Amino acid sequence: MLSGAGTDADPRTALRHLALGLFDAIDAHPWVGAELSRQPWRPALLDFYESIGRLLDALAVPEKARFDAAGTLVNYVLGVAAQNAANARLRAGSDTDRETFLENAAAQSWQIDPRRYPFVHAAATQLREHDDREQFLVGVDIFLAGISALH
Repeated sequence: MLSGAGTDADPRTALRHLALGLFDAIDAHPWVGAELSRQPWRPALLDFYESIGRLLDALAVPEKARFDAAGTLVNYVLGVAAQNAANARLRAGSDTDRETFLENAAAQSWQIDPRRYPFVHAAATQLREHDDREQFLVGVDIFLAGISALH
Protein backbone atom coordinates (compact mmCIF):
# COMPACT_ATOMS: atom_id res chain seq x y z
CA MET A 1 0.00 0.00 0.00
CA LEU A 2 1.23 3.52 -0.75
CA SER A 3 2.39 6.01 1.85
CA GLY A 4 -0.40 7.98 3.46
CA ALA A 5 -2.90 5.13 3.22
CA GLY A 6 -2.01 3.34 6.45
CA THR A 7 -4.62 1.22 8.13
CA ASP A 8 -4.50 3.32 11.33
CA ALA A 9 -5.71 6.48 9.62
CA ASP A 10 -9.31 7.47 9.06
CA PRO A 11 -10.12 6.22 5.52
CA ARG A 12 -11.25 9.68 4.35
CA THR A 13 -8.07 11.28 5.64
CA ALA A 14 -6.01 8.48 4.13
CA LEU A 15 -7.74 8.93 0.75
CA ARG A 16 -6.97 12.66 0.82
CA HIS A 17 -3.30 12.00 1.68
CA LEU A 18 -3.00 9.28 -0.94
CA ALA A 19 -4.53 11.45 -3.68
CA LEU A 20 -2.43 14.45 -2.67
CA GLY A 21 0.72 12.31 -2.63
CA LEU A 22 0.21 11.29 -6.25
CA PHE A 23 -0.77 14.85 -7.20
CA ASP A 24 2.45 16.17 -5.63
CA ALA A 25 4.58 13.48 -7.29
CA ILE A 26 3.18 14.36 -10.71
CA ASP A 27 3.49 18.08 -9.98
CA ALA A 28 7.18 17.61 -9.11
CA HIS A 29 7.81 15.20 -12.00
CA PRO A 30 5.28 15.90 -14.80
CA TRP A 31 6.42 12.90 -16.84
CA VAL A 32 5.08 10.56 -14.12
CA GLY A 33 1.44 11.22 -14.98
CA ALA A 34 1.95 10.53 -18.67
CA GLU A 35 3.86 7.36 -17.86
CA LEU A 36 1.19 6.07 -15.49
CA SER A 37 -1.56 6.82 -18.03
CA ARG A 38 0.38 5.17 -20.83
CA GLN A 39 1.11 2.00 -18.88
CA PRO A 40 -1.66 1.49 -16.30
CA TRP A 41 -0.44 -1.99 -15.37
CA ARG A 42 2.74 -0.56 -13.80
CA PRO A 43 3.09 -1.48 -10.09
CA ALA A 44 2.88 2.14 -8.90
CA LEU A 45 -0.56 2.68 -10.44
CA LEU A 46 -1.72 -0.80 -9.41
CA ASP A 47 -0.63 0.01 -5.83
CA PHE A 48 -2.55 3.30 -6.03
CA TYR A 49 -5.71 1.54 -7.28
CA GLU A 50 -5.36 -1.16 -4.62
CA SER A 51 -4.98 1.41 -1.87
CA ILE A 52 -7.98 3.37 -3.14
CA GLY A 53 -10.07 0.20 -3.33
CA ARG A 54 -9.17 -0.86 0.20
CA LEU A 55 -9.95 2.58 1.57
CA LEU A 56 -13.28 2.66 -0.25
CA ASP A 57 -14.03 -0.74 1.28
CA ALA A 58 -13.16 0.69 4.71
CA LEU A 59 -15.66 3.48 4.01
CA ALA A 60 -18.31 0.80 3.34
CA VAL A 61 -18.73 1.75 -0.32
CA PRO A 62 -20.80 -1.08 -1.78
CA GLU A 63 -18.72 -3.58 -3.74
CA LYS A 64 -20.72 -2.95 -6.91
CA ALA A 65 -19.89 0.79 -6.76
CA ARG A 66 -16.25 0.43 -5.66
CA PHE A 67 -14.83 -0.12 -9.17
CA ASP A 68 -16.49 3.02 -10.54
CA ALA A 69 -15.63 5.07 -7.45
CA ALA A 70 -11.96 4.02 -7.58
CA GLY A 71 -11.74 4.70 -11.31
CA THR A 72 -13.38 8.09 -10.91
CA LEU A 73 -10.96 9.17 -8.20
CA VAL A 74 -7.89 7.88 -10.06
CA ASN A 75 -9.02 9.62 -13.26
CA TYR A 76 -9.61 12.85 -11.33
CA VAL A 77 -6.13 12.71 -9.75
CA LEU A 78 -4.39 11.90 -13.03
CA GLY A 79 -6.45 14.43 -14.99
CA VAL A 80 -5.86 17.37 -12.65
CA ALA A 81 -2.19 16.52 -12.28
CA ALA A 82 -1.83 16.25 -16.08
CA GLN A 83 -3.49 19.65 -16.55
CA ASN A 84 -1.15 21.22 -14.01
CA ALA A 85 1.83 19.58 -15.70
CA ALA A 86 0.67 20.92 -19.09
CA ASN A 87 0.37 24.41 -17.61
CA ALA A 88 3.88 24.08 -16.15
CA ARG A 89 5.23 23.08 -19.58
CA LEU A 90 3.56 26.13 -21.13
CA ARG A 91 5.19 28.36 -18.54
CA ALA A 92 8.55 26.63 -18.86
CA GLY A 93 8.79 27.55 -22.52
CA SER A 94 7.98 31.20 -21.96
CA ASP A 95 9.90 32.67 -18.97
CA THR A 96 6.48 33.33 -17.39
CA ASP A 97 6.01 32.50 -13.72
CA ARG A 98 2.77 31.05 -12.36
CA GLU A 99 1.46 34.39 -11.09
CA THR A 100 1.96 36.08 -14.46
CA PHE A 101 0.47 33.10 -16.28
CA LEU A 102 -2.67 33.24 -14.13
CA GLU A 103 -2.87 37.02 -14.39
CA ASN A 104 -2.78 36.73 -18.20
CA ALA A 105 -5.43 34.00 -18.16
CA ALA A 106 -7.65 36.12 -15.89
CA ALA A 107 -7.17 39.17 -18.12
CA GLN A 108 -8.30 37.13 -21.14
CA SER A 109 -11.35 35.94 -19.19
CA TRP A 110 -12.31 39.52 -18.34
CA GLN A 111 -12.33 40.38 -22.03
CA ILE A 112 -15.05 37.87 -22.89
CA ASP A 113 -18.72 38.79 -23.00
CA PRO A 114 -20.03 38.57 -19.41
CA ARG A 115 -23.60 38.15 -20.65
CA ARG A 116 -22.66 35.00 -22.56
CA TYR A 117 -20.13 33.68 -20.02
CA PRO A 118 -21.17 35.10 -16.63
CA PHE A 119 -19.57 32.34 -14.58
CA VAL A 120 -16.24 32.41 -16.45
CA HIS A 121 -16.15 36.18 -16.24
CA ALA A 122 -16.87 36.18 -12.49
CA ALA A 123 -14.39 33.36 -11.82
CA ALA A 124 -11.52 35.31 -13.37
CA THR A 125 -10.82 37.04 -10.05
CA GLN A 126 -10.50 33.70 -8.26
CA LEU A 127 -8.31 32.30 -11.04
CA ARG A 128 -5.56 34.79 -10.23
CA GLU A 129 -5.47 33.90 -6.56
CA HIS A 130 -6.32 30.19 -6.36
CA ASP A 131 -3.98 27.54 -5.01
CA ASP A 132 -3.79 24.42 -7.20
CA ARG A 133 -3.28 22.04 -4.27
CA GLU A 134 -6.17 23.52 -2.27
CA GLN A 135 -8.46 23.40 -5.31
CA PHE A 136 -7.40 19.80 -5.94
CA LEU A 137 -8.27 18.84 -2.35
CA VAL A 138 -11.68 20.50 -2.70
CA GLY A 139 -12.26 18.14 -5.63
CA VAL A 140 -11.25 15.15 -3.51
CA ASP A 141 -13.64 16.34 -0.78
CA ILE A 142 -16.44 16.62 -3.36
CA PHE A 143 -15.65 13.05 -4.41
CA LEU A 144 -15.75 11.88 -0.79
CA ALA A 145 -19.08 13.63 -0.23
CA GLY A 146 -20.43 11.91 -3.31
CA ILE A 147 -19.41 8.44 -2.24
CA SER A 148 -21.27 8.99 1.03
CA ALA A 149 -24.46 8.82 -1.05
CA LEU A 150 -23.57 5.27 -2.18
CA HIS A 151 -24.32 3.70 1.22
